[in-house]
Amino acid sequence: MKKILIASLFCLLISQTFAQHNHTKLKTQIDSVSYALGMNIASSLKSGGIDTLNYTVFSEALKDLLQYNHANMDGQLSNTVINNYVSQIKALEMEKFTAEGTAFLAENAKKKGVITLPSGLQYKVITKGTGAIPTENQRVKTHYRGTLINGKQFDSSYDRGEPATFGVTQVIAGWTEALKMMPVGSKWELFIPYNLAYGERAMGSDIPAYSTLIFTIELLEIVP
Repeated sequence: MKKILIASLFCLLISQTFAQHNHTKLKTQIDSVSYALGMNIASSLKSGGIDTLNYTVFSEALKDLLQYNHANMDGQLSNTVINNYVSQIKALEMEKFTAEGTAFLAENAKKKGVITLPSGLQYKVITKGTGAIPTENQRVKTHYRGTLINGKQFDSSYDRGEPATFGVTQVIAGWTEALKMMPVGSKWELFIPYNLAYGERAMGSDIPAYSTLIFTIELLEIVP
């Protein structure tokens, strides 16, 4: 975790620059390397949920560690402080998104045509197919569109103009459960709680951790 602390110290320079909207001119190779490192580290910290710091203390730690070669905090303690803070951020994030997802699914379950399974997966049949139902050892070809519960689209095979082919068990748990019930030719709308989707993982910038997801899926065929 010392690397994270050092990374955070570099991030300060970038954060201050962005706040002032006045970029320092990069005159030397060290200037450029320093800025590039700061950019990479800042991106890493933000993806980990750290975007708020006391920049005065931050700057002091930077000088202590790099200029004076000492620190005002024990290395083991610094690890504990960072781990505890990250855990708190994740807990708050989980609370927010799971509460939103739970509320959405509770209301959605009341809608006409929506079926709720014991796992928590919800689905609505748009078109009832008449073909075979895939097993977990088979591969399928589908068209699909995925959105968050706020309607923001994060993926669509329709937009790409090409169906997606994959194994029934090579997708998120909510998809696998649904596919093993869908006859070929079906078109369903799925409402997938976070624990049957990507769980505590964020998928890039499009799908936050703990997100409830909505998919429209067309099962086109079982692939030999």
